[in-house]
Amino acid sequence: MSVIETAQTASSRKPDRWVFLMRWWPWLLLLFMGNVWGFSFSLAKIAVNGGGNPMGIAYWQALLGGLLLIGLSLVIRKPIPVNRDTVILYSLCGLLGTAVPGVLFFYAAVHVSAGVMSITISTVPIFTFVAAMAMRVEGFSPIRALGVLFGMASIVLLVGPEESLPDPKIVPWIFAALLAAVCYAAENMIIAVRLPPGFNVFSLVCGMFIAATLMMTPFVFATGSFVPFAWPWGIVEWAIVGMAVISMVAYGLFVFLISKAGPVFAAQTAYVVTVSGVVWGIIIFGESHSWWIWASVGLMMIGLALVSPRKDEVSDAG
Repeated sequence: MSVIETAQTASSRKPDRWVFLMRWWPWLLLLFMGNVWGFSFSLAKIAVNGGGNPMGIAYWQALLGGLLLIGLSLVIRKPIPVNRDTVILYSLCGLLGTAVPGVLFFYAAVHVSAGVMSITISTVPIFTFVAAMAMRVEGFSPIRALGVLFGMASIVLLVGPEESLPDPKIVPWIFAALLAAVCYAAENMIIAVRLPPGFNVFSLVCGMFIAATLMMTPFVFATGSFVPFAWPWGIVEWAIVGMAVISMVAYGLFVFLISKAGPVFAAQTAYVVTVSGVVWGIIIFGESHSWWIWASVGLMMIGLALVSPRKDEVSDAG
C-alpha cells in the first residue's frame, strides 16, 4: 500500500474514532474519576491509621487543594472570580462538598474498611435523582429510576444482614458516611442550578476549597485537631498530599461532567468509585468481604448499566 493510500485510509477512519469519542467520552471520564477517587478511600485509611486527626486531615486536603489551584490560576493568568454570587456558590459548595462530608468520611474511616466506605458513596445518585426530580432539573426516566433502585437495594444488602459486616457496631459509622453522601448530592444540585454558563470549573473548585478551609480553620484550632506536617514526610503526609491532588483533579472533572452531562449522570461516578475502592482495599490492606457485600457491589454495577446520559445532553457536550 502506498503512502498516499495509507494516509487516505487513516483519514477515513478518523471520523469513526471521533464519533466513538463523542459518544463515549462521558463514560471514559466517569471511569477515570471513579478509579482515582476510589483510591482516595485507601489513602484516607492510611492517613487515619497513621495517627492523623480526621478533622485535621480534611482541613489539609482543602487547604492544599486550594493552594495548588491558586498556583495554577497564577500560572495560566486566569483569576478566580470573586463577587457576591460566586462567594455564595463557593461557600455552599465548600460546606456541602468538602468541609462536612470530608470530616464525616475521615471519622468513619477510623472504623470502616476502605471497601465498605467506597460502597456507601453509591447513595449519592439516589439522593441526587430524588432532588433532581423534585427540582425539575432532570426529567423522569424509568430506566434511570430502575438503576437508582438497584443502588438502593445494594445498600440494603450492605447494612441489613447480620452476616454482611464483620462487626455490627460499625453500622452507625456507615450511616455517618451516608450522611456525607447526602451532602454531596445537595452540592450536585447546587452546581446544576447555580453554576453560571461558561464558568471555569477549576475556579469553582478552587473557590470551594478556600471557602471550606476558612470555615474549618476555627474549629480545627479550637479542638486541637491540627495535623502538623513533619519533615521528612511520612506516610500520613504523603497520603494527605495524594488526597489533595486527587480532589483537585477529580473534583474539577466532576463539576465539568455535571455541567455537560447532567447531575444525575455525573453522580454515577459513585458506582465506579465503589468498585475501585473495594479493589484498592483488597490490594493495599488485604481486605476480605462477605458474599453479601459482593452481592451489593453486583447490584451497583447493574444500576450503573441502567443509567446513561440523555442523547441530547451528550450531543450538547460536544
